[in-house]
Amino acid sequence: MSSPLSKPQIIAHIQKSLNYTVFDSKWIPCSAKFVCLGNFARGTGVIQIYEVQHGELQLVKELEKPKPIKCGTFGATSLQQRHLATGDFDGNLHIWNLEAPDVPVYAAKAHKEIVNSIDGVGGLGIGDGAPEIVTGSRDGTVKVWDPRQKDLPVANMEPVEGETRRDCWTVAFGHAFNDQDRCVCAGYDNGDIKLFDLRNMSLRWETNIKNGVCCVEFDRKDINMNKLVATSLEGKFHVFDMRTQHSTKGFASVSEKAHKSTVWQVRHLPQNRDVFMTAGGAGNLHLWKYEYPAQRSKKDSDGVEVGVAGTVNLLQNVTLSTQPIASLDWSPDKQGLCVCSGFDQSVRVLIITKLNSV
Repeated sequence: MSSPLSKPQIIAHIQKSLNYTVFDSKWIPCSAKFVCLGNFARGTGVIQIYEVQHGELQLVKELEKPKPIKCGTFGATSLQQRHLATGDFDGNLHIWNLEAPDVPVYAAKAHKEIVNSIDGVGGLGIGDGAPEIVTGSRDGTVKVWDPRQKDLPVANMEPVEGETRRDCWTVAFGHAFNDQDRCVCAGYDNGDIKLFDLRNMSLRWETNIKNGVCCVEFDRKDINMNKLVATSLEGKFHVFDMRTQHSTKGFASVSEKAHKSTVWQVRHLPQNRDVFMTAGGAGNLHLWKYEYPAQRSKKDSDGVEVGVAGTVNLLQNVTLSTQPIASLDWSPDKQGLCVCSGFDQSVRVLIITKLNSV
């Protein structure tokens, strides 16, 4: 039997109150710095850069922008440039050079309404192929952008004429394991999850999980699709095994009711793709490990391969706040270092121990 101390511990290392609503926080690659994105009460956007120094947070830079900023990613930039791509409440996509942040190095009017979610691939040495950014918006569209192409998206996934436009809450890249292949997964407010194949420009798979999809993430962007986690309202999340797709049954999945409220975020540990953390609407974090089944696929009655889902085990959980934790980001460089922010207007740096032995 394992003792409580042999399990990973979630330690709140630093907590800092902010004077604005913070929507997203992201580590700057290859540094002890992170960015916080949000909006001031006066209706303008803010980008703050903090550095972790001797157990405290030092504010390095604060930038005020015309529109509130909802989301950001470093996924499409090189390690040399480390440009931040952001989506704002007015539907704009901007890419900022944080060293000279007065004017964006790229700007596009991406959507008619708020950009809810953004993800990047092809940068930071993660994923083959061109650097690309995907944005999902309340206007119901999902668009893929190449920072080297001005104004126009390289792909636009929108409902056909006459279909109702659902609010797209979350987008994520995956399957970018060679120069040609790449997928985008999108989650919508009515529980739809859609998987778009960017190589064939087709809808590869769709399902509905009965509740608004708050967050989707592949366990790795740069491998042949392995697992996808989707979190939802009402405290449930689903793990899909993406290796075996059945023509009618789709992908095998396991679901877990984790939190008593909305599961806002899921983030996989960069150093171990089977460990992930979910962040909940009651201010709590849950650390999970996915266990694979003995065989990941089997033959059905017609002799066709069908996937077999594994199980998820809770490693640790902690309540940090009374308000939802809306963003979560693992440090890509230091295992177990994590930043999260919530609607209690504060940002926290966490240390999660013993991740090398789970």
